[in-house]
Amino acid sequence: MKLPTTFADPESVSYLYTLLQTSFDQMNDSTATTNTNNPPTTVTARKRRRKNQDEYDDGDDDDDVSTNNQEEQGCNNDNSQSKNKKNKKEELKGILTSILLIDEQEKLDQEHHKKLSEEEKFSLDTNHEKKTKAMLHYYSTLDEYYNQVEESERVKRKKSRGMASAVAIAAAVEKEGHGQVQGIERVNSGVGGPQRRLWVKDRSGAWWDECNKEGFPEEEFKRAFRMGRSTFDMICEELNSAIVKEDTTLRNAIPVRQRVAVCLWRLATGDPLRIVSKKFGLGISTCHKLVLEVCTAIKTVLMPKYLQWPDEVALRRVKGEFEAVSGIPNVVGSMYTSHVPIIAPKISVAAYFNKRHTERNQKTSYSITVQGVVDHRGVFTDVCIGWPGSMPDDQVLEKSALFQRANNGGLLKGVWIVGSSGYPLMDWVLVPYTQQNLTWTQHAFNEKIGEVQKVARDAFARLKGRWSCLQKRTEVKLQDLPVVLGACCVLHNICELKGEKIEPELKIDLVDDEMVPEVALRSMNSMKARDAIAHNLLHHGLAGTSFL
Repeated sequence: MKLPTTFADPESVSYLYTLLQTSFDQMNDSTATTNTNNPPTTVTARKRRRKNQDEYDDGDDDDDVSTNNQEEQGCNNDNSQSKNKKNKKEELKGILTSILLIDEQEKLDQEHHKKLSEEEKFSLDTNHEKKTKAMLHYYSTLDEYYNQVEESERVKRKKSRGMASAVAIAAAVEKEGHGQVQGIERVNSGVGGPQRRLWVKDRSGAWWDECNKEGFPEEEFKRAFRMGRSTFDMICEELNSAIVKEDTTLRNAIPVRQRVAVCLWRLATGDPLRIVSKKFGLGISTCHKLVLEVCTAIKTVLMPKYLQWPDEVALRRVKGEFEAVSGIPNVVGSMYTSHVPIIAPKISVAAYFNKRHTERNQKTSYSITVQGVVDHRGVFTDVCIGWPGSMPDDQVLEKSALFQRANNGGLLKGVWIVGSSGYPLMDWVLVPYTQQNLTWTQHAFNEKIGEVQKVARDAFARLKGRWSCLQKRTEVKLQDLPVVLGACCVLHNICELKGEKIEPELKIDLVDDEMVPEVALRSMNSMKARDAIAHNLLHHGLAGTSFL
């Protein structure tokens, strides 16, 4: 009887069990047949010996001894056969029991494995639902908070206007009743007779008056506002229709040039509002309001003109410039994500907590992200602003409008945007090799793609160097920050396009930690394309040798 060598297969176990059971039945049948056909010799011998004893009472002693020996030998043979059969039965029963135990244990193991798999799946589903609910709750809470803030601001403005009107009416009535009140003066508007207006607190705006003169040195003007006078005048002209105000009976309107100057000074220096107030002779709240108004006008009027995705003609030019720099074809942009520090928000503090900056600076840090794509000149062609600082670069990319247009609208079909190792390799995102023990081809590719990455890093360094408010924890509210940061990106583009050089002392070194995403490869086709590009760079003499 040939037995299987393994019991891992349930069919083998069943086959072995059937085979042993058949053998056991055959053995029992043969035993029964033998007992029927061959009656025990012991009984026959005993009958024969009794008959002989009755007939031959006087037999010899030798015959009695021989007869006794034969009887003992027959008994011993019978006993040994019974023991052997019993032992075989016990062995077969033991084997059958072991097989049944193995089969039962295998079933228990399968059920246990199935139960563990179901529990793990249930746990993953539960965690996913919890995270989804938490994110939805967070965004709904944030939206409600912003709505409450806007509503409170609207109510405050309404109350302020009502109080100002009441003060003006009271002053006018008091003037008519007493004939003279300190702080009130007559002006003739030319319509409807004499009108009255309130005096405001006298503040010195000598510094701005000096800057606004024609003879003010160009270098001093550029150091103060990060741009030359011609660029400043162009911005004022572009924004004039959006921010100009008319004089009222209460006070004269702040000129457009002064409004723009307040905003640019605040963005350029990052100084507190009380210092801006002293520089321009305006109230603190007025300066804050002017900064937000001008930034909103820049986003509305200038962003569609100076920060937009290139057309086909411009894209061909960008491809050629990047290929001339790196040897990598079809590159239309260089992408980078930087963090802007903020004051700890009142809600969702953990979402804005920047763990990497906190560990490096040994100081609790909160931030929001700015993701930007630049062309070969360092001019922004796409920005994504405002996501919490705890999100890695790949998640910020997935939340951006660029990601949606590229994946759903086919905006970047057949072209590359070069990113750092913090981004995943995709059909339109080209990143360096990150594994250890790189080949010469991969080293050469990383060296050339690093030249493209440097364009974006340098652009962000100039952005933060020009507009120092991006280096400090600003007083601007969280809901207003995207507008302010977007205005900084537009002003950066204007300076780059106008050839405004940044002062050497304003240059900074960026410190933004890059984390390799959990899923670094999103497309097998892109991996093959990257390998082909790396091969061409090395074997066509386009790669450098600094990696050797």
